[in-house]
Amino acid sequence: MPEPEVQVDYRFLLANERTFLAWMRTALGLVAGGVALDQFVRVEQGESVVVSIAVATILAGALVAVIGTVRWSRTDAAMRAGRPVPPSAALVVIGSLFAALAVVVAVILALS
Repeated sequence: MPEPEVQVDYRFLLANERTFLAWMRTALGLVAGGVALDQFVRVEQGESVVVSIAVATILAGALVAVIGTVRWSRTDAAMRAGRPVPPSAALVVIGSLFAALAVVVAVILALS
């Protein structure tokens, strides 16, 4: 049985939407950066490395978009049902993935 909807202060709903848009802006920036890397960065040796980094960046953008959408949906549902906002490990996961990507890129650059 669906939970009854609680009247939510519109400021909280708008703040949730702004946060969602920030997630989407970040995702779009990552995807655009990956495409730019693939299209405009040319190196004499290591073309596959640039393509790999570009693909990883684009996939990171896709991941950020999915996580942002899920977080927005869960937060919106919780607010409307009068429940506490559920905790999420999304920031730890994304931060760890970006840190790993940065280490891989640094190692690749150091070896080339």
